[in-house]
Amino acid sequence: SFLTPNVEQQRLNQLKKLPDGPVRDYLETPFPDLKGSIYSTPIVSLDFETTGLDPKRDHLLSAGYVEMIDEEIKLSTAVHRLVQTKQDLPEESVVIHGITDDIMAEGSKVKTIVEEMLQAFKGKIILAHHAAIERNFLTQACKNLYGHAPVLPMIDTLELARQWFDRRQMHFSPHELRLYALRERHHLPRYQAHNALVDALATAELLLAIIEYMGNAHKIPLKRFINKR
Repeated sequence: SFLTPNVEQQRLNQLKKLPDGPVRDYLETPFPDLKGSIYSTPIVSLDFETTGLDPKRDHLLSAGYVEMIDEEIKLSTAVHRLVQTKQDLPEESVVIHGITDDIMAEGSKVKTIVEEMLQAFKGKIILAHHAAIERNFLTQACKNLYGHAPVLPMIDTLELARQWFDRRQMHFSPHELRLYALRERHHLPRYQAHNALVDALATAELLLAIIEYMGNAHKIPLKRFINKR
């Protein structure tokens, strides 16, 4: 579904129809002004670790997120949550994420985590790398829990990089759009991947580097960054 630039109108349309609950509560706060500067926009950088890419069949392992505004990542807002699951984890998930069945048993319920996220994301733009994954899993979780999901205005650093290559008519491989390949291109340090909070921080830093590279960033409006899909 294409996200029209007028996400504020979509928010108001949804509000008219929704019953009381966490989704309605999330939507009651207006989204940041699309004409406002990207720098003064409240953003929350989000990453999920999952057992696969299909939100109907796979499930969330963990969520990490951190807020940023005015060229600053607010480390005091960083959150890392493990999702409680009764299912045995596929072996490849344990290898990639280092999250075992024992660790998952200690996690929080999906409902608790989703409600915390909707509270934390009110009035902010969500940032993610390859944002379709975070959007699809959060949308599916809301549908499972409440029967409906909110419009989620997002910035996607992968999409911003793809547009950058396209504008320069540069050939690129899918590998070059990976978070850590793009960080390298922007001379950012290497982090250990596959931890949701580390990846959320890594994505936040990448966005700051992309904005800095564009120059004159204080004049660039938020709408230039909003993911259209």
